[in-house]
This record gives sequence, structure tokens and C-alpha cells, in this order.
Amino acid sequence: MKSRLSIKGLLRKIFQVNAATITIAFTVLGMATYWGGVPFLELVELKTLDRRFESRGHLTPGPEVVLAVVDEKSLEEQGKWMWPRSKFAELVRILSDNGARVIAFDIGFLEPDKSSTVEAVTGFEEAVEGLGIKDDQLTAYLTQVKQEADNDLILAQAIRESKARVVLGYFFQVRPGVLAHLDDETIEAQIRNVKNSRYTAFTSYVDPGPKVKIKATFMPQSNISVISSAARYSGYFNMLPDNDGSVRSVPLIMRCRDTYYAPLAVQALRAYTRKMPAPDIAEDIGVLKIDFGKQLSVPTNMTGGFMVNYRGPGGTFPHISITDILNHRVPPETFQDKIVVVGATAIGILDMRVTPFDATFPGPEIHANVIDNILHKDFLLRPDWAIMFDLAAIALIGLTLGLLLPRVRPLPGTAVAVGLFVSYLLLCQYLFSHLRYCLNIVYPLITLILVYVSLTAYKYLTEERKKKFIKDAFSTYLAPAIVEQLIKDPDKLVLGGEDRVITAFFSDVQDFTAISEALTAEEVVELLNEFLTEMTEIILGYEGTIDKFEGDAIIAFFGAPTILEDHAVRACKACIDMQTRLAELRTKWLAEKRPALKMRIGLNTGSAIVGNMGSRNKMDYTMMGDTVNTAARLEGVNKAYETYTMISHATYTPAKNGIFVRELDSVTVVGKEEPVGVYELLGYPDEIDDVLRSVVELYAKGLGAYRNRNWDEAISHFTAALSANPLDGPSQTMLSRCKDFKVGPPGKDWNGAFMMATK
Repeated sequence: MKSRLSIKGLLRKIFQVNAATITIAFTVLGMATYWGGVPFLELVELKTLDRRFESRGHLTPGPEVVLAVVDEKSLEEQGKWMWPRSKFAELVRILSDNGARVIAFDIGFLEPDKSSTVEAVTGFEEAVEGLGIKDDQLTAYLTQVKQEADNDLILAQAIRESKARVVLGYFFQVRPGVLAHLDDETIEAQIRNVKNSRYTAFTSYVDPGPKVKIKATFMPQSNISVISSAARYSGYFNMLPDNDGSVRSVPLIMRCRDTYYAPLAVQALRAYTRKMPAPDIAEDIGVLKIDFGKQLSVPTNMTGGFMVNYRGPGGTFPHISITDILNHRVPPETFQDKIVVVGATAIGILDMRVTPFDATFPGPEIHANVIDNILHKDFLLRPDWAIMFDLAAIALIGLTLGLLLPRVRPLPGTAVAVGLFVSYLLLCQYLFSHLRYCLNIVYPLITLILVYVSLTAYKYLTEERKKKFIKDAFSTYLAPAIVEQLIKDPDKLVLGGEDRVITAFFSDVQDFTAISEALTAEEVVELLNEFLTEMTEIILGYEGTIDKFEGDAIIAFFGAPTILEDHAVRACKACIDMQTRLAELRTKWLAEKRPALKMRIGLNTGSAIVGNMGSRNKMDYTMMGDTVNTAARLEGVNKAYETYTMISHATYTPAKNGIFVRELDSVTVVGKEEPVGVYELLGYPDEIDDVLRSVVELYAKGLGAYRNRNWDEAISHFTAALSANPLDGPSQTMLSRCKDFKVGPPGKDWNGAFMMATK
């Protein structure tokens, strides 16, 4: 037996191959671009990181770090920038006396203090010597004045005497071009000045090789020697913004002439914890982490970059104006055991940075964030499995969308795409906010968009062709709802025939030939079109299928091509509504002095062959079989009982709870040997009046007596029914038949069924 292939099976086979190709192509493209990197998309990914910070909100930093800042108030009270080094010396003494544990300068003392009077005193000494004046007291006095006038020396002395551990800041010159004039001796002197910022211990160290690009520098721009030599600690304060100018990470290790150096934040932590930081560097991988003893490991990327887990916008950490400190307006306990980061926040000093939280973020507060992150082990992480997760997300999102979109309508498809989009965003935000994982957002979502747009466009083109085929083939005789279902799921429509349980419907207009002879052709067409339109709309409203029109006759069925579990109920309700509507039309037609049509209907439920029948060029979706023939016969049997809607027992059984019927008889229709139980469909139960109920009850009693050959009793009941309703056709028919059987009874083999002689 040849297997039957549904329309959707054929179309989907073609469609899915192409959809799969599109899905795989764009998913692979997404994975390839992720692996290779696209500058624009990388920038967009950074912007999503900023949004994740904003969505997460502010975090409360620990109490260990405060900022002593050169703010607008300090400039107003202490004078314009730069200040004499003596002010910073005084600041160091006050902070030290107030119990600060670490003082970290995000300010470089890179040149001698221009405000010192040392040069003037030196000139006076030279003048005295030139005049030949020799006086030991004068010489001692001038030496003392010279020392007291040297602000650089004053600051250096304050650093040496400080009980707080002072960390000096400097920066690395990255580009050698503007410094090409410097000789090696000058460069070496600068390098010697920052030797106390070198990493001297390593958890493990292997030359990472040229593939790993730990930031290389040309030379440090160090603090002047007299100040550098006074401090035990120093660290660079370089920051390397991303391409959009925002500082999202800082380098925790930089290289200068094959030596590795630590930044200001790391050195401040070294001074605070008394633990030596030790980078862990692996061959062809780069920096793995930086350890502070066995209990604290700081994660970095392979170049030593550290992602700053910003606590909030500028001002999240305490800002204390330096002028207030110098004027003793700050409680001493404010600095007890604290790391004090000294830096500038005044706008005019130009130490403002762009960060995820703020476009004008104080540079010193970035160091404070780094220190706080490390102290509290609150790190943003790109875990080892991040790349696999990102690639898996790209593949899963792309393939999931490719699997679902071809199988759903556009609106649900859009809902699926939006759901995946939002779900992935929420997942990444949750992992960021609660677990501190930074996973890629852009590439999976770009893949989603590409797959969605391409499949939607492709599906639109192919679906439009399918829709046009189905609408052209079925819209004239199927309910719009059914046509939509077929468009949605063409598997319900099978090429050729299939065995299906349906309810077959046949109707015919009573005496239409005589009516049409009394009308002009135009009047016949107008009347018939109005009648057929009204009746057809009701059938389609119950999702019935119009098989065909044969003049005034309507042939239809319920339960195909779409499966309707309640097709018998729908068919009965459609018949009731059609007869009700026809009664309304008769009133209208009589008022218009047009013929009032009456319609006879036959319904039967059972197995039938339904499908496209005909030739290659002309097909009809139709039904055939014994069930169909019986329904056609029942429509004609109405004439014998003067009824207008007759249904078989096979239809009555599944539909009986929602309808009101009268059991009429058992009949043997032409072409069948087995009798068929027939019922008159009278309406909905709540619409039947008492007179009709009485007639039905009397008729039932008469029918029972008739089947028991109690002709006189049957005649009595049918007569009583006619007394209630003299126009009751079935009672008239059965009364006449009982009188005939009383005269000439049926044979002993009579089974109670009436043999129909005509169709």
C-alpha cells in the first residue's frame, strides 16, 4: 500500500531543510564572530556591562578605605594647585597622628617643589662666600634656613617619620616617542626610584612568551629621588580605558625592561596587610591571579587586568576635604586603622574618569574600589567555563529558535523569540548581580536576532505560498476558522481519501421546483442566493464543511478536514439554528410578497471516506460511503412523516444531551437492509413549549403500542396527540398506518421497522 503524504509533510520537508540550513548558518556565524571578535560588537558588549551595573544598583563598601581629597573647598581655602609640599607633609603628620594605617598618594611628586625658597637661600650663601665673609654661626643659620625652606625635604622627612605606611604614586610612560631624547642614565635613575614597587615574589613564574601581551612600558615617571627614597612603598596609578574611554578594569601588573611592577592599590594592600603580593604567571596563558598569602587570590585576565566591581557612583566612599584635615575639623577616629587614599576630585585638576556609573568619576575612588574589592574578595569573574558557556548559549538559542519558529504561527514565534531574549538577559543579570559572573550577552542575542529575522522572512515567503494554495482550494466551502486551522496545520488535510467518523448533512427545499416555476430567473437566483448565504453562514459558523450546492440542495459534513470531537452536536445545533433562521426569513419574505421556503434536512453520523476526489486538474473535497447515502435518504424520509429535520440514532446518541427530539420510527431506507432508528430534531430543550412536550409524550406512547401491535391503543394515543396539535405530521402518518395494519396486519417476522419504497 502506498503511504499517504500530507500537504504539510511535503511542504514542511522542503521548508525544514531550508530552515535548518538558515539556522545552522547563522548559529555558526554567531559562534565564529564571537571567537574572532568584532570591534563594534565588543564595544556594545561593554555597554551591556555598564547596564548590568546600573540594574544591580549600589553596594555598600567596607569601612577600611576613606579618601582625603583636594576638592573645590580645599582649593578655595588652601590656594590654587599645585600646593607646596609642606602642606602634604602636614597632611601626612596629621593622618599618622590620627591612627591611619596606610596613606596612598594618587598624586605624583614628579618635579622639585617650585614654591621652595631654597634657591634664594642658596644664592645668599654664594653671595656671602663671594664677599669672603666667614662666620660659623651665619653658615649654620643659613644651612638651617635652607633645610626649613626645602619643601621636598620636609615632605620626605614627614614620610620617614610617619607611623602610617606611606605609598607613593607614579605613572609609567607607555609611548617612547616623546622621550627618545632621554639617555639610559636618566631612564635608569627613574627605574631605581620605583624599585620598591616591583613584584619580588611569584607564586609561579614562567616567561609567558610573545603571545601574552602583559602591558609593556617605556619608563616610569617617578617621584623625585629625595621623596622616593623616603617611602618603603610605591605603585603606579596608570589606568587603561577601553576604546570608549570608560575605565572598567585596571592593570594589576605592568612590565618595564623585563621587570614586573605593582599598582598603587596593590601596594596599599601590601602595606595594609603586610603580605607580599605574588603574581602567578603561566606559559602561553599569562597572568592567572595575584596572591596575597594563601588566603587571598585576586583573579585577573591573562594580561593582568582586573575587572573593577564598582560599588556605585562617585562619592560612594567617604570623601574628606584635605582643608578640613589640615584645619583639624575632622574627628581623629575617622582615620583610625584606615587606608587613606589621597587624591584630587576638583573638576579643574582633571583627574576625572568615565566609569559604568558616572561620566565624571574621581580617579582616586577607582583605587578605593579596587582595594575594597580585594579586601572583601568581591570579584567580578570571567570563569574558566565562560567561553564554553557563551558558545553553548549561542548554539542553544540559535537552534532552539530554529526548531520552534518553523512550527508556530508568527505571533507565538515572536513571543518565543522575545521570551528567549528577555530570559537570557535576566539570566545574565542574575549571574552578574548575585554570583558576580560576567558572561557574554551580545553574541548570543545577535545570533537570536539573525536567526529570528532570517527565518521569519523565509517563513513569510514560503508560508504565503502555502496560505494562498489552501485559501484558493478551500475558502469557498470551508469555514474561515477551519481554513485558518489548515493553514496552521496542513497535516489535517490529506491528499486522497481517508476514513473519518463524521456527521453528514443533506438538505433540500420543499417544492422548490413549483416555487421556481412561479418566479422569473432573476427572482429565483436572488431568493436562492439569499437562502443559501444565510444557511451556509450557520454551517460554517459551527465549523462545518460545505461539500457542494446542487441547485437548492446543500450537502455538507462536520468533523473533516479538522477533527471535531463534538461534530454530531455541532451538526444538530446548526440544523436547529438554520430552521430558526429560516422561520425568520419566511416572515420577511411573506412581508415582501415572496415565496416562503421550507427546508428538509437529513443527518447521519458514522464512518465515511473524506478527501480530495477528482482529476489532477479539478478536485473537490468531498465525502462518500454508506453513512453519506443514509443521510441523503433521511432527508427524503422527512416527506413520509411531514417533518423537516430528521436525524439517525447514530447522530442522536452522541448529541442527545443538548437537543430535544422525538423518536419517530425505525425505517429501512432504499438500498439498506438494516433498519435505522430515526428522530425528529425539534430544538433546544429550554425552547420547547408544553403543548409540544405533550404531543411528544403521547406520540411516544403510541409508538410503543404500535411496535407491540396494539393498534387500538396506538390509535388512541396518536389521536390524542392530534387533538393537542391537529397539524402534527408524524401523528397523522402513524395514525393512518395503524388503521391500515389493523385491517391488514404485518407478517409475524415484522421487526417494527417501516420499509421505505422510494428514496
